[in-house]
Amino acid sequence: MTTRNDPRSLPPAVVGALRCSVCSEQLHPEGRSLRCGRGHSFDIAKQGYVNLLRAGVDAGTADTSEMVAARADFLATGRYAPLADLLARIARSAGDPEFVVDAGAGTGYYLAAVLEATESAWGLALDVSAPALRRAAKAHPRIGAVVWNLWEPWPVADAVADVVLDVFAPRNPVEFHRVLRPGGLLAVATPGAGHLRELVTELGLLDIAGDKTDRVAESLAGHFELAGVETVRHTAEFDADEVRRLVLMGPNAHHLHRDGLGEKLDALTGATTVTVEFDVSVLRRSG
Repeated sequence: MTTRNDPRSLPPAVVGALRCSVCSEQLHPEGRSLRCGRGHSFDIAKQGYVNLLRAGVDAGTADTSEMVAARADFLATGRYAPLADLLARIARSAGDPEFVVDAGAGTGYYLAAVLEATESAWGLALDVSAPALRRAAKAHPRIGAVVWNLWEPWPVADAVADVVLDVFAPRNPVEFHRVLRPGGLLAVATPGAGHLRELVTELGLLDIAGDKTDRVAESLAGHFELAGVETVRHTAEFDADEVRRLVLMGPNAHHLHRDGLGEKLDALTGATTVTVEFDVSVLRRSG
């Protein structure tokens, strides 16, 4: 496995793909910063990520430190490992990818799985949450982590990626298409129709399931052609702590006061049957 000696650096392959978010020029490492030819400079945090945003993020948009901690603890249980394995297999189907971009990478869990399954691919983790990217930067030695708002034009060069991942994250068709090489592969993971249905009923969670795959294809039409859809589905017994972490790592964490959700989580005991279901749409770059 490739190692990175300096924790306050980004892999050279990742730096080479980045562009200045002010003027769009190539970035270069300079000490513990990235700098462009026009003098715009961005410090690399001691945790190994760089923030290229020029403005703040609206409250409630980015995952908080508490949400990120809950996600890391939950993902460490392996409950979502089948999805990580599927994404790795899909990425390998692109041949021998050299560069992978994870749009909305969070803690880097899925990107790390993809990189581990490849010979030598490098990965760029983009996310608006700095607490998440502190973990993503350490999730795999071939990951470079960058704070960015996916709705804005990305500070990434044209046609640099073989694969783009989008796992439960905002979808920006124009930027997906721009950063992918011709024929590049896009994998979009969304909750399936039955995802967490028991918890939606018992706890009154926000119903995040049912983002139909046909809507995914429609939203990307003109930029991508749908190559297929794969589904991961299983039912398992989750203990009370797993359910709490699962709820607290996602959008429901912003709504704990709604209908007494926080109190319901505190009162949980024993095991709960939970359906886990994901759909992964596999698309090819058009043009």
